[in-house]
Amino acid sequence: MREQDEAAIVACIPSLRRYARGLVSDATRADDLVQDTLERAWSRFSLWQRRGEIRAWMFGIMHNQFIDGVRARRSRPEDSAGDDVPEIPQRASQSDGIEVRDLDRVLQRLPVEQREVLLLVAVEEMSYAEAAIALGVPIGTVMSRLARGREKLRQELQGREPSAHVAAPLRRIK
Repeated sequence: MREQDEAAIVACIPSLRRYARGLVSDATRADDLVQDTLERAWSRFSLWQRRGEIRAWMFGIMHNQFIDGVRARRSRPEDSAGDDVPEIPQRASQSDGIEVRDLDRVLQRLPVEQREVLLLVAVEEMSYAEAAIALGVPIGTVMSRLARGREKLRQELQGREPSAHVAAPLRRIK
């Protein structure tokens, strides 16, 4: 390779960097693209036929490198995200089994009527009307059993005893 050809290639570097940043919009990936382009140009310089500007040839190499990279990422979708996608924080799941066991234990302590309504509405996602039909009770009964069941469940899971004013029976005063 002649010295003037080397100088022409080096003179293209700022333009190649601008073009690469426009293509990939990430400075690190753009620098990698420029480096790959320069490596390919140097290793295949003998293939340049000197019919046009070396600059146009270099941009052609970069374009082809970029397209090859896009195609390679499409064929490996699991690798295409790389570091561009931020990691999604995941909550710790070590205590899930314990929590499910505790919830099941507390559900079993609820009165059957409240447990049935809770399971139909919360787990099976039935509407109040559907739950009322399934249980053969009025909609108001479903709503009151659900409210009482949720409250008792909340108190049990928080480790508190049900409120005295809720559980106390009404007494008639003369």
